[in-house]
Amino acid sequence: MFPKPATELASNSLAFETTPLVKATGFREYDARWWFGAPGSSKPPELNALGVEALGLGLGTLLHKMGVQPKIVVGHDYRAYSLSIKQALTLGLIQAGCEVIDIGLALSPTAYFAQFALDAPAVAMVTASHNENGWTGVKMGAARPLTFGPEEMGQLKDIVLNAKFEPRPGGSLARVADMRERYLADLTSKVKLSRPIRVVAACGNGTAGAFAPEALRRIGADVVEVDCELDWRFPNYNANPEDTEMLHAMADAVRKHGAELALGFDGDGDRCGVVDDEGEEIFADKVGLMLARDLSASIPNATFVVDVKSTGLYAVDPVLKANGATVDYWKTGHSYIKRRTTELKAVAGFEKSGHFFFRDPIGYGYDDGIVAGIAILAMLDRNPGKKVSDLRKALPVSFTSLTMSPHCDDEKKYGVVDKIVAEYGQFAKDGGRILGRAIRDVNTVNGARVTLEDGSWVLVRASSNKPELVVVVESMKSDEDMRALFREEVKPRLGKYEGVGAYNQEI
Repeated sequence: MFPKPATELASNSLAFETTPLVKATGFREYDARWWFGAPGSSKPPELNALGVEALGLGLGTLLHKMGVQPKIVVGHDYRAYSLSIKQALTLGLIQAGCEVIDIGLALSPTAYFAQFALDAPAVAMVTASHNENGWTGVKMGAARPLTFGPEEMGQLKDIVLNAKFEPRPGGSLARVADMRERYLADLTSKVKLSRPIRVVAACGNGTAGAFAPEALRRIGADVVEVDCELDWRFPNYNANPEDTEMLHAMADAVRKHGAELALGFDGDGDRCGVVDDEGEEIFADKVGLMLARDLSASIPNATFVVDVKSTGLYAVDPVLKANGATVDYWKTGHSYIKRRTTELKAVAGFEKSGHFFFRDPIGYGYDDGIVAGIAILAMLDRNPGKKVSDLRKALPVSFTSLTMSPHCDDEKKYGVVDKIVAEYGQFAKDGGRILGRAIRDVNTVNGARVTLEDGSWVLVRASSNKPELVVVVESMKSDEDMRALFREEVKPRLGKYEGVGAYNQEI
């Protein structure tokens, strides 16, 4: 029987070579994420190769318990260690009696597409997404187009950490060499631009560089490549279109090349960021509002799903109201929004972090940054004479912060958020006011989103994939008021709690 994993091990030891290491906190709400290690780092690893093998054996065991056909697509992102991690994962899946289909180097949406193309119920994509070098993880699913949520992740965690493995005979491995081409062909079959829109494609030297520029060219775009050469050192910036460094590089490229917009893709290609023709960085929730306006004009009574980090403008937008559209605010996280979009048969789902979920006829229901990029170009093509900046300026005005992430250990963050939720709930019941305004609503579907009487709001929730909290604020009044909501309300309130550390960025 495969040995029970340890949750802590010294890396330079015999035990590290003979015992699986799987830190418990790596099992997150809707995927798995561990610190694997990076050259020169003193941070102890949370996972080793035997631990990855145990994860594969546990996942295969879970698929059998769920009654799912044990046929699973595996792929990996472009990092120095991702291929070896995928191979260890595959070894565990085979021990569990799974039919493993290896599609090679891939984006997460390429792996999701392969589930449909190869008629495979399950997927395990080795990726750390936008996390820095040294991180690894796995995005998993067993019911396309959905990925695991807390229930499945809890079951997997129990199986792996308690060694409840059930090895079976009959496992196998097959490799599919042409999935990149099949994915690109499908991706570009529905849209052909009427004119060659000049677009910057920024990929941060991540995996999307091997996919996104080619896809955009095939639909007729004039593509300017920025950091599209694959380089697992990520020498320029982290491939995260929510980070200011990448957004600034995109804006610089728009100005330099006279592009109509820039599209930025994260490390595994399931997110998309946008900079307009004026070099203005547009948060993905407001891009989603632009798309919702455009799509709801031709789709009667359309439903859209947005995450709790998204702008409050969806709830008051006059165009959406005139078009008969409805908007549902739901939990942040690709697995949550994907599932909610499917349940409500929504046209699309949008997350502020840059995940876009389009259902038929645009997409298959999963998050795909390139599908989102193509949808944005198609929207621009449908509005001749208008620039992206025109569409942005047509939106109602609000002032939204960057996503701020104070450090908070994985073991502490949910407890802190539970206290904040209770505190805000009681504060609202007691008639509390924030910067002179009454509280209209406290949405606790995912942390605490506290909406004020004028529509301004603050959000505190726990990050699902890093040892951090997530803070967003939006003002309907002014940029100064937005900054005050953070500095005078959220930051001092969080500062009272032990374990809340430095912010990645502040406003």
